[in-house]
Amino acid sequence: MVDADVIGFALVATLTLAFALLTVFTHRLFASALFLAGTLLGVAGLFLYLNAQFLFVIQILVYVGAIVTLILFAIMFTHGSTQEEGSP
Repeated sequence: MVDADVIGFALVATLTLAFALLTVFTHRLFASALFLAGTLLGVAGLFLYLNAQFLFVIQILVYVGAIVTLILFAIMFTHGSTQEEGSP
């Protein structure tokens, strides 16, 4: 018999894997960074299911809160100086 925790863990793991694949295969840089944030949130959710509350909090604060924010700021600040392919 399948427990509700197993179903929840499988759902979070599947969403994390889907976000990870979207991160790799998306051609738009900003969307890829947002998918990376979704992947890191999914990893935090997996830590929560594994009763690792400290790692859950650190994952949210350090990786999602700081690293993804830094990546998004870097993308936004450097995007204006690059030329898109095929633009005049």
